[in-house]
Amino acid sequence: MTATILPLQSSSIQLRDTIEYPATGVLNKILVKDNNCQHTLLCLAAGSDISEHHSARNATINVVAGKGVLTLEGKDIVLEPGVFVFMPARAPHALKAEENLAFVLTFSEGK
Repeated sequence: MTATILPLQSSSIQLRDTIEYPATGVLNKILVKDNNCQHTLLCLAAGSDISEHHSARNATINVVAGKGVLTLEGKDIVLEPGVFVFMPARAPHALKAEENLAFVLTFSEGK
């Protein structure tokens, strides 16, 4: 079982202090999780990619730092700080980190 950073009660953290880039690939840290949602900080090393896949749940991406490209249902979306993306359940998507990239990925119930 993966430990979460935050307890299931009112709490907060500074995301900048939680970012930790791996030398290669992806590092993820579950921030908080319950039966309906999971909030995970993903940190990708520059040049890393995640091949096309889909999820059974709705998801959002909220970019904290860095730059990358998300290909969502065949359309490229530039990921940079402040960008928020909604991905419906079962939407095909892939990701490429052009620089070190950090974002919060939230899974919620799908249709």
